[in-house]
Order: sequence, then structure tokens, then C-alpha cells
Amino acid sequence: MNTLPQPTKYFLYIRKSTDEEDRQVLSLEAQLAELKEFAEKESLEIIETFVEKKTAKVPGREIFNSMLNKIDGGLPHLIGILAWHPDRLSRNSVDGGRLIYLLDTGKLGGLKFPTFAFENNPSGKFFLAIGLSNAKYYVDNLAENVRRGNRAKLRRGEWPGQKPFGYVYDHRLRNIVPEPKEAKIVKKIYEEFATGRHTLKSISARLAEIGGGKARSNYSIENLLTNDRYIGVMRWNGEAHEGKYRPLITKQLFAKVQEVLANRRKPRKSKKRHDFPFVGLFNCSCGSMFTAQFAKGNGGLYRYYRCTRKHGACAEKYIQENELQKQIIEKSQTIALPANWSKEMLEKLEREEKSQAQSADAFAKATRKKIFALQEKLDKLLEGYLDNLIDEETYKRKKESLVQQKIALKGEQDTLLRKRMSGWNEPMRDSFPKKLFLGILFRHLISPNNFWRTAPFGAVTRLPARQGNQWLWLPKNREVQFGAPMRIRTPITSSGSLRPIR
Repeated sequence: MNTLPQPTKYFLYIRKSTDEEDRQVLSLEAQLAELKEFAEKESLEIIETFVEKKTAKVPGREIFNSMLNKIDGGLPHLIGILAWHPDRLSRNSVDGGRLIYLLDTGKLGGLKFPTFAFENNPSGKFFLAIGLSNAKYYVDNLAENVRRGNRAKLRRGEWPGQKPFGYVYDHRLRNIVPEPKEAKIVKKIYEEFATGRHTLKSISARLAEIGGGKARSNYSIENLLTNDRYIGVMRWNGEAHEGKYRPLITKQLFAKVQEVLANRRKPRKSKKRHDFPFVGLFNCSCGSMFTAQFAKGNGGLYRYYRCTRKHGACAEKYIQENELQKQIIEKSQTIALPANWSKEMLEKLEREEKSQAQSADAFAKATRKKIFALQEKLDKLLEGYLDNLIDEETYKRKKESLVQQKIALKGEQDTLLRKRMSGWNEPMRDSFPKKLFLGILFRHLISPNNFWRTAPFGAVTRLPARQGNQWLWLPKNREVQFGAPMRIRTPITSSGSLRPIR
């Protein structure tokens, strides 16, 4: 079989894509060194070198097209292409067909590969076409293997994509697990944004402050706040899957953040309210309610409380909020429970423990049944989809709804378990044999230790609701006293008294 004359001048083309899956492909430097050595051995003259860092899976490589355009435009001498392997030139049918067409027209004089034998004749072009087809098949098969592997991981509840912020990949579990520091940051960002006091810009600055790094764009921070992988839902190609990794936040917190985001997209005008924590809690000795106002003085802005005088003139003076807070704390610390209450309250605790244990067991059993029923529905839904009884869109919509319900039930199950493990009854029980001060109970019910030295206004405001009392403003001395149902007396002091309202 006749072979056309082989060129002595060659374009040298080397390529290695950044997403190259084949670890055996030589680096650009190694390809260049090997090809120059091969050219010297074969007495080939390299007149130009083309280096590309782009995948050949799809057409559109700028440098490759520039090389072929030069050949197609016609050169004063016969030209060939020197490359490491045919798959370096093409992994798609368009570029492969163009190479063979240039060989057919004689504009491309030949191809040289150190790893592949080619002759510019019908037989050589036939085997070249097979080699290029194999390169395309390798890419197509690799992509299908990756997709199949991803589907298998999703069915097992493993996340196949890039790990989201707050997680790290555990190779032992083959899944993502919370990264302790980042997980706390994500939870804190969600909790702060759920209050409604932040914009996307301010929460981005807050994230940069506590997490380090630069502030994110609004698009990036919104993606973080709408990422339902944080509640255990994995979305892949528009389909929802149940994740078998530990969520970072509760579904309730996630829903609250989505509500805040929705309200911010459609802002409504609302009347600005001042933060006066004790308004509505106190009555003056004249029977009127107490109100609050700002006052300037000594270079600052202060909050004062006063009588509304709804029942006529009143001689009570103004009191600053800091002083009011101080008096509430001092009076609460002096209240003690009678010793004969201890037995009755401990018995009440025991009854409460039994009742909670029974209700918790019943709830857990009912939740397990619901989860099992949802899993059966998911299995039947998949069978219906595989049997072509329902279309893909309906399948995805129904599946997402069932997955959301299942994750919500599992979240309730975990919350119940944490509550049972927290053992709130034991600290309460241990408090009774010791000093029966009401302040001890407050520390268990409201806030951490050192509450009385560090309590913010909001925490102090919650005390009346916790105690179930009325508050009365005493005349003249501006002191606080507790009303019914607490029947407690304390010795009269120089600053005032604490007595029940009759």
C-alpha cells in the first residue's frame, strides 16, 4: 500500500487539562522533554510549539484551533503534528473528524506519536480513527462511571460533591462530618440571622469577624443561608436525598432563616419599637402603669421609668433603668422557699419524671412507626417511577416532600433524645437539700452560673413570667415588691420592704 511522503517540519502540540482524571498522563514539562528527544532521534524539525491547559472533551480549544487554522490556511511547506498520543489531540468527534479531514485533503502531511504508530494511508487513518474513538469512549465511560458512583453514594446518604463550609470529609466514613470550629460558626450565623436584626451585608461582615477571612458577596452569603445540606437534605440534579451525616442546625432554625430571607425580599414597613424591657411589668402605687422614656444628661443617653399618671397626679419620681435592674436582682436573692415545701416538691418532681418518661417512650415509638411508613412510601414511589407509572417531575416532587418529612421526624427524635440525656430533673433535685433560695432555681431555669452578676435586661425581664407574680411599685422609696401568689415576708430594711399584696 502506497504511503504519502512524510513531512520533516512539525508543529509540536502538548496538552494536559486541569481536570485530567488519568494520573498516568505526563505533565507538560515531561511531554515536552520526551517529544523533543523523539524529534531529535527521528530528525524532525520543530518549527512551532503549542502548549494548552484545557480539556479535549468538548470542541473549542483556542490554541488547538489556532494550530489547525494555520494548517488549513495553507503553508509553503508540508507540515505535520507531533504529539505524545492521539488522545492529546482530541477526545471528541468534532476535533477528531477535522484532523482526519485535513489528512484527506493533504493540508496536513502526517502525525507522529512516540506511543502510537501512524502512517498517512487509508489503513493508518482507519486505525487513527479507532484510536481517537477510544479516547472519546474513555472520557464518556469515565463520566458515566462517575455519575453512577455519585448515584450510589447518594443512595447511601453520602454527599458526593464538594464539602460545604462547616464540614470536613472523613475518608474512613466516606462521608462529610462536622468540623468543630466551622460548625459552631455556621450555627451562630444562622441563629443571629434568624433574629431578623441582620442584612445580608451585615451577616457577611459578622461571618468574616468570627470566622476570619474576607466578607462574602450577597450571593455567596445567601447560598450559605439557603443550603439545606445543613439540615440533612442533599439536592443533586434537582432531586432531594436523605443525608446520613449529622446536620449542623435544626429544621426549625432553618425554616426561621428562610422566613427572614423571604420577608427581606418583600420588606414591609413596620413601626420602630424602643427596647424598654420593663415596660408593662410594673404598677405604680397610685394604680397606674409605668412607662419609659429616653433622657439626655452627662454626655449620654439614659432610659428612665416613670408613672403614666393615668389616674391623676402622682408624686412618684423617675428611676433609672440600671437602678431598677439592681433592685430586682437584690430582692430576688433574698427570697427563700419554706423548708416544708421540699418534700412536696420532690414528690412532684418524681411524678413529673415518670410522666415524662412514659410520654417520651410513647412519642419515640410513634415516631419510629412514622419513619418506617415514610420509608415504605419512598420505596413504593421509586418502584412506580421505575415502572413508568409516574413521570420524573412528579417523582422528584413527591420524593422531596417525603424526604423532608422523614428528616423532620428524625430531628424530633434526636431532640427528644438530647432532652432525656440532659437530665434537667437531677440538678433541680440536688438544689432542694441545699439552700432553698429562689435564686438557685432561677439559675437552673433561666441562665448559666453567675446570673445575678451578669444578667442582661432581657433575662431580668423574664423573671416575673417565670415566677408568675405581679409587681408593685412601692411609694416614696421606689422599691420593688412581689405580689400574690407568693406569700413571703422579709424583714423591713432601711431601703424598703417586701410584702404580699392583699
